[in-house]
Amino acid sequence: MIKVDDLNVVFGTGASSVHALRGVSFHVGKGESFGLVGESGSGKTTVLRVIAGLNSHWSGTIEVDQIRLGEKREKSFRKRLQMVFQDPYGSLHPRHTVNDILKEPLIIHRFDKIEKRILQALDEVGLGAQFRFRYPHQLSGGQRQRIAIARALILEPSVVLLDEPTSALDVSVQAEVLNLLLGLREEHGLTYIMVSHDLAVVGHLCERIAVMNRGMIVEEMTDEQLRSNTTRHGYSQQLLVASKGFDREAIQKFMDFS
Repeated sequence: MIKVDDLNVVFGTGASSVHALRGVSFHVGKGESFGLVGESGSGKTTVLRVIAGLNSHWSGTIEVDQIRLGEKREKSFRKRLQMVFQDPYGSLHPRHTVNDILKEPLIIHRFDKIEKRILQALDEVGLGAQFRFRYPHQLSGGQRQRIAIARALILEPSVVLLDEPTSALDVSVQAEVLNLLLGLREEHGLTYIMVSHDLAVVGHLCERIAVMNRGMIVEEMTDEQLRSNTTRHGYSQQLLVASKGFDREAIQKFMDFS
C-alpha cells in the first residue's frame, strides 16, 4: 500500500541547514500497521507530513496504492489518505461544533447523506448523537481525539497516518483510544503508519516497527522482537531501556549514536 524509497528532507540553506531525513526507506503492506519510533527530533513526524503532502520540499520516491506521488497532492488523494494529529484540541476548530467539524470534509468532497454519515461516524468512535452540537472545549481530551479520528474516517480512506495520537492523553484513556484504533482497522481494512516515542504504545498497535535516529532508520523489527528485547542496534536497545523508566546507572552508560 505504501512504499517510501530514499526520502530526504532538508530545512534551510547553507551552514544553517538541517538534514531532517536522510535516505529513509520502508514499505507498508495493505491492512498493515507500521510504527515509527525514536526520540524527539528524529524525523518521525516529518515522514508523515511528507507523505500527507504537508511538507512540499523533499526528494526520493513515494508511492501510495501503486500511485507515485509528486510534491502536490490531488483532491482525490485526500480522500484516500487522512492524518490524525498529536494535539486533538489544536487540530479542531475551537469555534466549530462537532457537527461542523465532521460536515466540512463531506461538503468539500461532495458526499451525500451528510447527516447519516455524521451520526455513523460518531457511533463508530464510541460517541453518540448527544455530542454532535458540542464545541471542542466542552469535550475531554479522549473525546476530542475520538472526534479527530471520526473526522479522518468519515471520508472512508484506505490509509490513516497517526502522529502520536495518544501522547496527550491519560494512560487509561490511551488504552481506550488504542483499542478503538485496532477495532476500526479490522472493521474497515485500514492501513496505518503510527509515529510515537512510546514503544509500548507502538508495540500494542503495530506488527512492524522502524527505529529512527537523527533522520535515519537504524533498524526495523517485528512486535515480537520488541517484546522479547532482541533488537540488534545499540540505539534501539537504549530506547528500550529508556522506555522502562528512569535508571541513573543505565543512562550513564548510554552512547551517542550520531
